[in-house]
Amino acid sequence: MLQLAQQSTQRSTHQFHVGLTHSETEIIEAQRLRYRVFAEELGARLHSRIPGVDQDHYDPFCEHLIVRDDEKARIVGTYRILSPENARRVGNYYSENEFDLNRLNHLRGSLVEVGRSCIDPEYRTGGVIAMLWTGLVRYMRQNNFEYLIGCASISMGDGGHNAANLFVQLVDKHIAPIEYRVTPRCALPFEKLVTGRPAELPPLLRGYLRAGAWVCGEPAWDPDFNTADLLLLLPMANINARYARHFIERQAA
Repeated sequence: MLQLAQQSTQRSTHQFHVGLTHSETEIIEAQRLRYRVFAEELGARLHSRIPGVDQDHYDPFCEHLIVRDDEKARIVGTYRILSPENARRVGNYYSENEFDLNRLNHLRGSLVEVGRSCIDPEYRTGGVIAMLWTGLVRYMRQNNFEYLIGCASISMGDGGHNAANLFVQLVDKHIAPIEYRVTPRCALPFEKLVTGRPAELPPLLRGYLRAGAWVCGEPAWDPDFNTADLLLLLPMANINARYARHFIERQAA
């Protein structure tokens, strides 16, 4: 397993740490947080063998990035990371269940996938997601990986109208070059759902786009999570200087 040194920071009276899990107990705790957010809060249909735990066959091949509130001794944010080597071991990337990634085949040797990002409802003020991003940047730089992919999920609670409007709004400025386009396996019929109303941009997606990520094509529909998913590709070379400096400074703090 690739290792990531833990980093701590102070928020009010709380001491937080960000780093990779070091035990099965920590992984299960992170998976319980995922279950609370995805199943109990958002209503996703999870196919887990352990009650109250979000766990699938990719998890044993992933590294798990966590933010821990030391004062309350609890994990409050998590991401899972699938390295190129482990993607080969498991057979594919998770996002390949939703998208045909053939046009990205030439990137696979340096392509890291992230997913299952979630934060405890009590900690959604921006600080925890910033720490997770700091951990991801450090992971990518320490291991000389050049590309980051992941699915940005948009709720279908309104029938998909916001997701459709959002994709249309993002196309002109953020669509990937043609050589990095992917095809959804279960496409969202966004043309039929567009209303022209201004769309709400989820905070996680906003963070990816600010960092320089591309939207790799049309959205897919994920029936288990009832979300519209956009595949994002972030070349580390795209991270603008101001954004990179922000996370480098966090790493050095």
